[in-house]
Amino acid sequence: MTEKEILALLAEVRHPAKGDKSIVELGMVTEVSLTDKAVHVTLGFPKRRDPLTEYLVGSTRAALYRGTPSGTEVEVKAVVKEEAPAAKKPNVNDLTLDELNNVRHIIGIASGKGGVGKSTVAVNLAIALTRLGYRVGLADADVYGPSVPLMTDTEGAVPGALEEENGAQVILPIEKYGVEWMSIGYFAAPDQALIWRGPMACNALKQMILQVRWGVLDFLLIDMPPGTGDIHISLVNDIPMEGAVIVTTPQAVALADVRKGVDMFRNEKVNRKIFGLVENMAWFTPAELPENKYFIFGKNGGVEMAKAFDIPLLGQIPLVQGIRESGDAGQPAALGTGPDATAFLELARRLAEEAEHSDQ
Repeated sequence: MTEKEILALLAEVRHPAKGDKSIVELGMVTEVSLTDKAVHVTLGFPKRRDPLTEYLVGSTRAALYRGTPSGTEVEVKAVVKEEAPAAKKPNVNDLTLDELNNVRHIIGIASGKGGVGKSTVAVNLAIALTRLGYRVGLADADVYGPSVPLMTDTEGAVPGALEEENGAQVILPIEKYGVEWMSIGYFAAPDQALIWRGPMACNALKQMILQVRWGVLDFLLIDMPPGTGDIHISLVNDIPMEGAVIVTTPQAVALADVRKGVDMFRNEKVNRKIFGLVENMAWFTPAELPENKYFIFGKNGGVEMAKAFDIPLLGQIPLVQGIRESGDAGQPAALGTGPDATAFLELARRLAEEAEHSDQ
C-alpha cells in the first residue's frame, strides 16, 4: 500500500471534540512508515493532554486493521508534536483524582459473567437513585460492549471538553434523566469494534473517569465489564472505589460465577466492601397476569447465594418484557410506575441504606 492509501484510511478516524474533523484534516498524522508487511503511524498531540488520546490511538489502529491486507503488522504511537517522534506517550498515570473529590460514594456494578443483565441493572439503579433525590453519575466501563448510549437514547451525543487555566482538559458528561452519563461508546460509531489490548483499555477507562467533570455527586456507579480481569484490577487500584454490587441470576450454575466476583473483591490485595447481591430475572411475570410469578431460572437462588456468602440481598428484579423493550428504546424501566420500576426503586433504597451504614 502507498502512503496516500494509508492517509485515506485514516481520514475515517474523527476527533469528536474537534467538530468531528478527521485526524488527517487536523494534521495529527505526523509520520507514516511503510514496509512490505508493516504499517507504522505516529499521531501528534499538543503539549496539553488530549482527553481522547487513547480513544484516537485505538480508533487509528482499528482503521488500519480493517483496511490493510491480512497479516499486516500495525503500530500506532502517540507523541507530543513539538518533540521528536521517539518521545513517550502522554502518561495516563499522571492523572489526579481531583474530579472525584466531590463524589461521596463510588460503587462498582459487577458480575461474574456476561448475560445476567448487569448493565440493565446499573442504568435503572442510577435512575432510581435519582428518583429518590440523590445526585448520580454512571461511568460505562464495559469498553468492549458499551451499552449505556443505547439504553439511555443518547447515541450520537458528543461530550464536550473544557480547557482549564493550567492547560489541563476535562470532559463534560452527558446529562439525561437527571443522571450524568459517560461511556466510551460516545467516542465511537455503534458498529466500530475497539481493537485494544488490556493496558490500552485500562488507560482509556482511567481517562474516561478521572478527566470527567462529575461535579457534586452522592453516587458514581461504575458499570464494570463481566468477569474478573485486568480492567477490574486496574479500576479498583486506580479509582477510589468504595465497594461493589454483584448482579446474578437465580440458577444454581451461577453460584460459581458469583463466588469469583466475591473472591475478587474480598481478596486482600483488593479488599473492597460488597454492598450486596442483586438477583436479576428472579421470576417471569407476564403483562396480562401481573400477579403471577413463574420461576423460569429457579426460585430464590439469589437468596441462597446471599446467605452462602454472608452478604445482603439488595433486591430481586423480575423478568418483565417491558424492561427489555424500554432499554432498547432508551427509556429505562425505572422511569415508570410498574412492578419493574418498583423493584428498582426498592433496590435503590436498600443500596442507599447500606451506603449510609458504611459512612457511620
